[in-house]
Amino acid sequence: MANLNKDSCIPVPIAEGEVPLVLHIIHELGTGGLENGLINIINRTPENRYRHAIVCLTKTGSFESRLTKSNVAVVSLYRRSGQDFGLYWKLWKIINRMKPVIVHTRNLSALEAQIPAFLQRGVKTVHGVHGRDVFDLEGKNKKYNLMRKIIRPLVGRYITVSRDLREWLISTIGVPQERVVQIYNGVDQSLFKPGDKPCTIAPDGFLTGGSVVVGTVGRLAEVKDQATLINAFATVLHSTSQDALPPKLILVGDGPMRGRLEQLVNTSGISEHTWITGDRDDIPDILRLFDLFVLPSLGEGISNTILEAMATGLPIVATNVGGTPELVEHEINGYLVQSGDSDRMGSYIGRLVHSKEQRKIMGLASLERVRNQFDWNRTVDSYLAVYDELLHV
Repeated sequence: MANLNKDSCIPVPIAEGEVPLVLHIIHELGTGGLENGLINIINRTPENRYRHAIVCLTKTGSFESRLTKSNVAVVSLYRRSGQDFGLYWKLWKIINRMKPVIVHTRNLSALEAQIPAFLQRGVKTVHGVHGRDVFDLEGKNKKYNLMRKIIRPLVGRYITVSRDLREWLISTIGVPQERVVQIYNGVDQSLFKPGDKPCTIAPDGFLTGGSVVVGTVGRLAEVKDQATLINAFATVLHSTSQDALPPKLILVGDGPMRGRLEQLVNTSGISEHTWITGDRDDIPDILRLFDLFVLPSLGEGISNTILEAMATGLPIVATNVGGTPELVEHEINGYLVQSGDSDRMGSYIGRLVHSKEQRKIMGLASLERVRNQFDWNRTVDSYLAVYDELLHV
């Protein structure tokens, strides 16, 4: 196995018997789809293929506990707000000491780490694009895109989680198409799968009489736009006839918008039928409580929660943003709606609430789609193939 120098075809040897190291640089190892994907790749990489280490530009977080390998170093740099030029020196020293064969950064917040990585002899570089930016959901910010274009020549390969992001990199950032690899996230289908409703995990009396459950999972943040779902659900609930069982709404997650969302639930008159769970570590069981899944986000790369809901056999109502149309085929395994359109979202939710047969048909379509296209072992193999190709293995 050999690592090729950036400036020549002279191989930089890896010591015989040594498993090469991939250094992943991210903003924070908190709760999120990017972090979930990283943990799955590390945990599922064969021990004799690659070792892994993680550098968090800010701090580590809850997902560190999900690492199943004891030899994965996790370093926190506690980056200062604003421009922190000392960060480049810290990264250079870490890379020089750890001697990875590949440095893999992810998203805009870690893109600048490509600079000290490129300056290390023999280190290959990969940048993952899992979304654009929470402050620039359409990827049109001139300042951000200028930085992407400046750093573009330093990146050996780009990996995007959706076709939408791949086309954006090529057309807007000007990345040559041969340097962009699109790899879908996977989903653990042994964990996320259909099953009986574990009603005992809900508050006493909340799920009674077989009410249809509408649910979502995600951080309670502005970009996830749970407020539109609350407004849509309120419309459905208030239009339900008095002789029918009222539907229930479950919002899974926590975050800065929680107080405002709780207030909206109260003013909408749906508090009796709504459960905001906070953060949970039993998401597979929670999803089995749902009869349909809704994702009202303003922006997405590829939503892990949609994939998990599909693997659970649920029909989907989601906003037509980012890579979501690559997961949800309108009127096949769910419905797509424009972001912020609570009336149309409520209409689609109402259709599914009132039709068990439609929920079953679309849920089976979700399940078939996941089983055919979104498997974590296939995803990991694709990532390792990119590393192998860069190293000419």
